[in-house]
Amino acid sequence: MPGRIPDLVGANKHSQQLFFANMVFKRRATPLPDYVRPDGRWSKKNKNQLRYQPGTSFDDHAREQLTLFAMDPDPEVLRQRILLEDSELTRYCAAIVADHARRYGWSVRQRNAVMQTLRMLQTVRPTPTAKVRASDVVALRRYDGTITSTLDVLAEAELLIEDVPTRVERYFNAKFIESGGLPDAMREHLELWLQVMLGGSRQAPRQLPREPETVEIHIQGLAPVVQAWVEAGRQSFAEISKDDILAALATLPTGTSHRHFAENGLKSLFKILKGRRLVFTNPMRGIDLTRVHTNIPMPLDPALIRAELDSPNPAVALAVALVAFHGLTGKQVRELQLTDIVDGRLRLDGRDIPLAAPVRSRLRIWLDHRNRTWPATANPHLLINRRTAPRLVPGGPSFPWRDSRVRPGALREDRILHEIHATGGDVRRICDLFGLSVEGATRYIKTVEHPDLRKKDHPGNRT
Repeated sequence: MPGRIPDLVGANKHSQQLFFANMVFKRRATPLPDYVRPDGRWSKKNKNQLRYQPGTSFDDHAREQLTLFAMDPDPEVLRQRILLEDSELTRYCAAIVADHARRYGWSVRQRNAVMQTLRMLQTVRPTPTAKVRASDVVALRRYDGTITSTLDVLAEAELLIEDVPTRVERYFNAKFIESGGLPDAMREHLELWLQVMLGGSRQAPRQLPREPETVEIHIQGLAPVVQAWVEAGRQSFAEISKDDILAALATLPTGTSHRHFAENGLKSLFKILKGRRLVFTNPMRGIDLTRVHTNIPMPLDPALIRAELDSPNPAVALAVALVAFHGLTGKQVRELQLTDIVDGRLRLDGRDIPLAAPVRSRLRIWLDHRNRTWPATANPHLLINRRTAPRLVPGGPSFPWRDSRVRPGALREDRILHEIHATGGDVRRICDLFGLSVEGATRYIKTVEHPDLRKKDHPGNRT
């Protein structure tokens, strides 16, 4: 009965009663510290300013207690526990959080949210003295934890173990690893190829890192071909000949992007394997790549462009102006830094571009908004948002275009299309202005004589 001592004689009279330990009550090993008020909350004076004991360290090989029952903690209980949490992790990171917040212009609210997430993390993880896995921090999203900023702090404190795969790595595992049956030699070669594609290589053949989207397309093209070879009993890419490649490509539908993706993926794979001397010859040598039929670029509605140029969102208005007047790509807009614009001129990829007057006016409006909203930010990029202002990274691919009715690719095409018609098909001019190759410019030259685009009032004209 509650409030009474256990009756051991009565409990053992007919059987032995067993209990789960610590289900109802847990006695504190140490009394409450001085910085906790009688009501159990942290005092504002000492919150997030605690010193750690000398010699505090964290081991990335610490033995962890395995979980018997996978049970998520109750959110309300967790919120109550973190009010009293005082651990080596929170003490060790307190000064780092304060310094990080000062350098990157964090608000008091964000700094306290990171400390709260650290206390939450220390409460739920089984081994307090182990280094922190990134996956454990990401799992706190269900409890409204501050994930990205906490990961930045743990990485700066050298306590983070990166174990969260990227989107490309998850796609790679889904296509090649999780299905099973892939021979060890092929798996090792594919993993090496993925590593070089994403991280680049300083040894021959030297290669710059490729965009994740490009790697995904290569994986999409490689997957059916590799699977067919595995089913045929091949154990290594060194066994693959030119005839094997032609036979595999012949099974793919012609005139579609599937064959084109497969050819580019195989070309990239065997180039790296041959350079590392993992195959005897490059079976892709001498195989002509299939050309993919491209669509004819069409102009956008000028009324839509004018409306987006006058968007109430200053980030959208500036981004649209940069693409509509100067033909920048979405990636170039995303990665522009404040130091790239000096005295009304944009320095981009070795080019010195005088900014148009409408672009300069929207740039002033955006910079005023940026300084008012994030006056202490250290982010060097021109376009920032609430998530990137406390960090040094650029915005995501959808920023700020998710608030716009136009896409940067279509807007850039409209700008190039207007230029090719205004110059009568001057290939050299559009190659210099927009960084196109001759092959890329050919797609726009074909529109010069197109009957639907031979109009004096070309829709790409802007006022």
